[in-house]
Amino acid sequence: MLSSKANWKYINNPPVKDRDSIEIELSPIVKDLFLQRGITTTEEAKQFMQPDLNNLIDPFLLSGMEKTVQRIKEAANNNEKIAVYGDYDADGVSSTVVLLHALKKIGADCEYYIPNRFTEGYGPNELAFRQLQQAGFGLIITVDTGIASVHEAEVAKELGIDLIITDHHEPQAEIPDCYTVIHPKLSENYSFKELAGVGVSLKLAQALIGELPTEVLPFVAIGTIADLVPLVSENRILATFGLKELQSTNDVGLRALKQVCQLEETITEEDIGFRIGPRLNAVGRLGDADLAVDLLLEEDSGIALEMANELNHINEQRKKIVQDIVDEAMEMVQTDKRIIIVAKEGWNEGVLGIVASKLVQQYDRPAIVLAIKPEQGIVKGSARSIPAFDLFEGCMTVRDLFTHFGGHAQAAGMTLPAENLTELEAALDNLLFENLSEEDFKQELSINAILDITDINVNLIEEIEKLSPFGMGNPKPLFEINEIPKEVRQIGSKKNHLKMQFTSSGAQIDMVGFGFGELKEAISPYTKVSVVGELSINDWNGRRNAQLMMKDLKINEWQLFDLRGKKAEQLLPNTVKEVFTCDGPVQIAEHLEAFTYKETFSKDLRSQQTIGFTALPESLNDIKEIIQQVNPENIVIAIRQVPNQYPFQFPSRKEFGDYYRLIKQHKQFAIAEMQKAIEQHRGWNEAKVMFMTDVFADLGFVEKKDGWLRYKEAAHKKDLSDSIIYQTCMKQKEAENILIYSNYQDLKKWFETCMDASKNLKEEVVYGL
Repeated sequence: MLSSKANWKYINNPPVKDRDSIEIELSPIVKDLFLQRGITTTEEAKQFMQPDLNNLIDPFLLSGMEKTVQRIKEAANNNEKIAVYGDYDADGVSSTVVLLHALKKIGADCEYYIPNRFTEGYGPNELAFRQLQQAGFGLIITVDTGIASVHEAEVAKELGIDLIITDHHEPQAEIPDCYTVIHPKLSENYSFKELAGVGVSLKLAQALIGELPTEVLPFVAIGTIADLVPLVSENRILATFGLKELQSTNDVGLRALKQVCQLEETITEEDIGFRIGPRLNAVGRLGDADLAVDLLLEEDSGIALEMANELNHINEQRKKIVQDIVDEAMEMVQTDKRIIIVAKEGWNEGVLGIVASKLVQQYDRPAIVLAIKPEQGIVKGSARSIPAFDLFEGCMTVRDLFTHFGGHAQAAGMTLPAENLTELEAALDNLLFENLSEEDFKQELSINAILDITDINVNLIEEIEKLSPFGMGNPKPLFEINEIPKEVRQIGSKKNHLKMQFTSSGAQIDMVGFGFGELKEAISPYTKVSVVGELSINDWNGRRNAQLMMKDLKINEWQLFDLRGKKAEQLLPNTVKEVFTCDGPVQIAEHLEAFTYKETFSKDLRSQQTIGFTALPESLNDIKEIIQQVNPENIVIAIRQVPNQYPFQFPSRKEFGDYYRLIKQHKQFAIAEMQKAIEQHRGWNEAKVMFMTDVFADLGFVEKKDGWLRYKEAAHKKDLSDSIIYQTCMKQKEAENILIYSNYQDLKKWFETCMDASKNLKEEVVYGL
């Protein structure tokens, strides 16, 4: 057996008859995907596959929009200076660019301000507001930030600044008292609540201009996808059209960014998530986010390319810093806690969210990573969570411990006094202990369907692509396949990736798992493997083939690892952690226990998952009894051929008969002389003759004394099997034939009978009780 890394949860498939409600020529598999997403009619399916900008919601349904537009237009008409106050991530940067575009279009005198993460921290701050007021700004509009800025709103009032907050983060108990707040979750009449910050910014831009500014849709797609908001409803429409516009955009900054990201052909949500987004985020993580905004506003292609290359360089620096902190943090993790909280002076707080994500992936625990600021007596950083734990709600139960706190269910940022750290850890650890089980701490994979190899082809994958762009709320479908792999091998320069090939009824598919290389040795031959992954098309040399990119795998049946003839250090795959061996000791690994066969019968080994046999038993029954006690998940057979007590070809019954008649004829003789004659005429070696002699002596047919052998008249007939010596040798020869000389498939069949006997025995015990 081989356990999966994640919890596999199966999405309920609706009744087959429900597929008829979607009257589009699609695979039943794709129709089921629609039904799983709550799309049950032909019209809904068409709208999902063909998003329409005309289905966007009226921006004036957002509370405060009309009053906001009037105030901004008044400022524009009066040449009043307007500051767009943004955030330093990809959503905040793109939100800033979108609103600046709209303000300039209506002739407003506007500039942007993004705080420095390290010197000012997250969100609006008092000092920045005072500086903006002194610079002559009478109107400040926040984008992608501000909903928790209660104090700063009071400062704005005191300074005579009209503050307009546009945001999408979770509203807290107290809403800032300011000129207006534009927030979907605070707008009763606005039906869609999950816009990204850039989505809210676009709504304001649309209301200001009087029409949808389609030229800014690439920025909207970038911010929406990078911020991991649900890609459904309006977000799906905006992301879809934004990706199309991004592909053909003439915007100088975006073209330079695409160039350094090596994006030429079709641009997908994954390109934004793994290439564009990280580069825009990197500048704000390591320093000043102004470079990202300036790049997206730049009109000179040469300057834009220089800026884009600088972004690329900063992103490489960011990767190095992240890995260094991850390495340090992993040494500090206390695995006995249900919450991971690590803190250290000198850590770059701009990358701590990424570090927290990597710790969650590694340990399947919520993680809080903090930079210690000893001169201020505070710690500051980011947190990431597991699906089963709402980080925002959990931390809000101890809100009084934080100086600043905000975020979502799976991600948050925070500042708190250093002395509160121990109390925070105790409170969250206790909260997790009381509300979550051990299973809750494993990552979850939601499986859409179990497919046969014959179900999968390029056409199916192209149909599935009609559901893109994929993301939160519209995840890329996951499928399970259960087959015996034709081929399993490690790939990559470091052999750290896994490739399996499956075939069935003439169909074939490759499965690739990045980072799964070590599991190669944990998959035994002729074993059915269950794999979960995403379907994709491998386009190579003009040939397009279906493939599955692995997310997880497991083996539900017991496995036999045949390591006969291997060197001692090769005896066990790295993935086999628990094993005891019979007959020890053998140089295998320090963590393995080794017992003799006799010792195992006096020990309770039911908790063992894997057993290994490293020496030949006296009888196959010894192994059968051990298996009946343990019922193992894995069996390792590593028995080597050793010199036998009786090194000869086992005599047939005819040979026993011929030798017996010879003894009876001569009555008595010197054993040494007779041996020479027998070897010369019969070809039997000394060991074979001595074995037959010992068997006859054991049965009372002959007497051995002083080098002579004397015939004895038997009191009654006896069978050869009545001899203990004969039985012992037969059992050992039987054990040799099965455990040393049989091929893998025959050996597995024999162990299968042992496993079946073990199951039957356990069932009998249960029924007996």
